[in-house]
Order: sequence, then C-alpha cells, then structure tokens
Amino acid sequence: MTDLPRKLSRLLEIVERCDSAAIAFSGGVDSTLLLLVASEVLAERAVAVTVAAPFMPAHEAREAAGAASRIGARHITIESGMDEIEGFVNNAPDRCYRCKRHLFSKIIEVARGEGLSCVMEASNADDTGDYRPGMRAIKELGIVSPLLEAGLTKAEIRELLRGRGIEGWDRPSMACLASRIPYGETITEEKLCRIDRAEEHLRSLGFAQCRVRHHGGLARIEVETAQIARLLEPDMRGKVARRLGELGFTWVTVDLAGYRTGSLNEGLGSGG
Repeated sequence: MTDLPRKLSRLLEIVERCDSAAIAFSGGVDSTLLLLVASEVLAERAVAVTVAAPFMPAHEAREAAGAASRIGARHITIESGMDEIEGFVNNAPDRCYRCKRHLFSKIIEVARGEGLSCVMEASNADDTGDYRPGMRAIKELGIVSPLLEAGLTKAEIRELLRGRGIEGWDRPSMACLASRIPYGETITEEKLCRIDRAEEHLRSLGFAQCRVRHHGGLARIEVETAQIARLLEPDMRGKVARRLGELGFTWVTVDLAGYRTGSLNEGLGSGG
C-alpha cells in the first residue's frame, strides 16, 4: 500500500472542492471513511444522510446513527418505501438503477433544504468490476464519488480506518437485501424480512460475512470459503437448517463457491 499516502492526499483534495456536502451514509466501512474525512475537512458543513427502507438490513440504520455520533457528525435519517420506486418490486435487471436514482434524488432534496452544495457517496475502486447499474444513476445525478475518484480500494479503506483506530474497520461488507433475490422474482417485504432474519441468525453463529440468496422456497447460503467446513458440521448444519425452516424456507443449501459479491449477476453473464 505504498500508494496510500498519495491516494489519501487526493481524497482530501476532492472533498475540499465542495464547500459543504450531504454524505450518503450507510455506516459501512466505505461511507464511514468518507464521512470521517468530510467532517475533518468541512467540519459542520458535512452532514450524514441515511435512508431507512424495507430493503436495507434492519440493523443498518441503528449502526449508522451510532457511527455518525462517534465521528461527531450531524445525522439525518429519511425513509423510503418500495412502492415509491417505479418498477422496484418487479425486480428487472435495472432495479438498482431505478432505486439509486430515487434514493439519491431524495438525498439531493435534503441537501438543498440544508443549503449544502453537493452530495457525496462512497463507491470505491473495487466497485467497477461487477454489473452495477446504480452507478449510472449516480453519474446522471452529478453525485460525487471521492473514494472512487481517489482510486481507493476496500483494503486501503480498511487500512486507513484501522490506522486511525476507528471501530468497525473490519466490518463485513453490506448490501441491499433485494440483491439476494434473483432478477424477475417479485420482491416483497415478507421475503426481505425472511432474508434479513436468516442472515442475522448466521451472524449470531459467527458467520460475519454471509449472504442468504432467496430462490423461491430455497435458501442458498454463501459464507467465506474458509468457513464452509464449519457451516457443514452436523450440529451447526442442524441449527441453521432448523432456523431457516422456521423462517419459511423449504430447502436450505450451501454454495460451495463461497461468498462473493453480486453472485446473482452471474446469470447475466457479467462475472461478479
């Protein structure tokens, strides 16, 4: 990471270009670094904005509030329903584009109401290798992506947070719960809640980085490859199968390829 000081300097320059900003804030690793740097550069002119919605993990809004408080940034939470986003429940391959455009439009409204000159979001340099139609919405709306522009990778972002002693620097990656449902399968709050509770159960058993992909009545579990053997131990397997059965899954399977981002995009021929 010999390039890290240069990238950090570049990040500071990019943030400083804005005299004030609303930071799209999930409380995850990437947005935590962005808010931290923006707060240092812009002081009270940097405001964290979190969107609470049925398609986001239930714990995320709570954790975002705690992270913003530890940084000392003002934090605003807004809400969005699935019915506000045209075509969202139909779950076409452009769902992420429609959703990002809607959510960032709401954050832009907050920024205007607060007299803030720009909106920033926390995509990083690793986010360019997968099918991400939401990036098109970000560009169309003129949202600033300082981490991406500075060329920072996820590993570098974690290193910067760890070096500053920031709690949660090693926090697992998060993503919209709708990303667990294959394109073309209708999204419902019941399915999203089932996924959220299933993943919460896995995390409680020590599988910090996990996904439960929802294929009708079948749950396809992804954990890091090093933890697959532990998941398949008889006692552990029984705990997971019982709980996911209680949540409404008829079949419970383990993906032997392990956890990877965007695995449902593989059917689109995009890799991921």
